[in-house]
Amino acid sequence: MLNNVKVVLVGTSHSGNIGSAARAMKVMGLTNMVLVDPQCTVDDQAIALAAGAGDIAQNANIVSTLQEAVADCALVVGSSARSRTLDWPMLEPRECGEMFVSEGQTSQVALVFGRERTGLTNDELQTCNYHVCIPANPEYSSLNLAMAVQLLGYEIRAAFLQHEASKHSQAEELEYPRHKELEMFFEHLEKVLINTQFISQEQPGKVMNKLRRLFNRARPEAQELNILRGVLTAVEKTNKLDEKQ
Repeated sequence: MLNNVKVVLVGTSHSGNIGSAARAMKVMGLTNMVLVDPQCTVDDQAIALAAGAGDIAQNANIVSTLQEAVADCALVVGSSARSRTLDWPMLEPRECGEMFVSEGQTSQVALVFGRERTGLTNDELQTCNYHVCIPANPEYSSLNLAMAVQLLGYEIRAAFLQHEASKHSQAEELEYPRHKELEMFFEHLEKVLINTQFISQEQPGKVMNKLRRLFNRARPEAQELNILRGVLTAVEKTNKLDEKQ
């Protein structure tokens, strides 16, 4: 799913910002960078600041317009400060991450960042389905490009990991023994405990009731119950060998 996420940088003027953004992307498992009308090249400074993520910057797709960059995307979200002049659907960063993971399963999705000094134009903002605003300190809300990429990239990754964990837990639904199988285990347990003289055959009830309560509280899974039955069988075999000797 993370391969379906495009990080689109519009009109970037400093090559170092491309490298730093590439580094932020790679840390979060994002690899698909698109440069829209960049005002610089991917030079030595970009590679240096990428710090091991130079492959992302060097393999970036370069296009002329934002429309071209997002033409194949089902969801486009622009990073922007809240605007009083442009009333547009807003997402919180966490909502943005969750939406990207949901729609990015089957479609290309794009996270768009504007120019370092002026951000995205109104026309570019209106190309987006939603805007996302990082709730920074209102008294000092200055974030550089790489910081913004890192923060929103983190929200996408966190939502992705949660989604994968949920899939994994659903795939491994626990299987519990049926009542009949549990009763067979208790019968087997009682038989072994009597044969090993752990409990008296005349008065097995008190101990067995406590053991029933113990195992019902623990609620062993089917596989665990099979292991316990195997242990009891091994005890029986050992007991028989001891009797023969």
